[in-house]
Amino acid sequence: GGGGSAAGHGGPPAPERVLFPPTFSVSEIKNKQRRHFMFLRWKQQQRKEKLAAKKKRRKEREALGDKAPPKAIPKTIENQRIYDETTVDPNDEEVAFDEATDEFAPYFNRQTVPKILITTSDRPRGRTVRFCEQLSTVIPNSHVYYRRGLALKRIIPQCIARDFTDLIVVNEDRKIPNGMLVCHLPDGPTAHFRMSSVRLRKEIKRKGKEPTEHIPEVILNNFTTRLGHSIGRMFASLFPHDPQFIGRQVATFHNQRDYIFFRFHRYIFKSEKKVGIQELGPRFTLKLRSLQKGTFDSKFGEYEWIHKRREMDTSRRKFHL
Repeated sequence: GGGGSAAGHGGPPAPERVLFPPTFSVSEIKNKQRRHFMFLRWKQQQRKEKLAAKKKRRKEREALGDKAPPKAIPKTIENQRIYDETTVDPNDEEVAFDEATDEFAPYFNRQTVPKILITTSDRPRGRTVRFCEQLSTVIPNSHVYYRRGLALKRIIPQCIARDFTDLIVVNEDRKIPNGMLVCHLPDGPTAHFRMSSVRLRKEIKRKGKEPTEHIPEVILNNFTTRLGHSIGRMFASLFPHDPQFIGRQVATFHNQRDYIFFRFHRYIFKSEKKVGIQELGPRFTLKLRSLQKGTFDSKFGEYEWIHKRREMDTSRRKFHL
């Protein structure tokens, strides 16, 4: 019985390697449980081989040192993007003139101080209420108002009379926040977003302590086209100009493939090279549906841009922001 196995000599048993014939297809197995089990083993083997190949490549690069060839840039939908003719050049005089005369110019010229009213759709439920309260701790100088049957057309003149610079309306469907309307006052524009992946503070793992009242820094990533520039300026105008760095809080609007991901973090410098970050929440994702000139007007409003899926989404590599 000495078959030369490692187990016979008291050593640990050799790990069993799964060898599938070259023409093997998991789908040929008739038994559902067996098929599922074999598929998992096959996936595990694929992962091991991929990891081994990665380690081998890394060792080869380390051995070559400076002579190692440059790393290949992986192809992604993002870097294979179809060029958009409205992409903004930072030195474009026409863009500079537009920015100096658009509706956000008073904010960027420091003539106005942001004052935000956050409200909801009619008679909001608990989750939407909590989301609005947490959003008001992220945006300084914002006030939450619970709406009961009052039309937006009646709210807007009252906001302008009380010197509000922006109105944010959070809509809900089946008790879940699913839309956001951002209206810049007094002259617009108004952006309507679809909202998804909302996570409140208590649902975020390893979250930090409650945010402080310090004015956060604002990061706007990848808003490259003329439309994206307008949306980026709209988000920027919600926050006061001079962040209080002592609070170490950052609000990030990151645009990727026309989805705007919002995150709110606190950071700390552990050393010259290491930075620790904690997510404070809430987090959510926005997708622009329309941009309307002027303040909210559902009947007679003039739209600058509307997302039309069948006409616009002809290519997965075409983006608008």
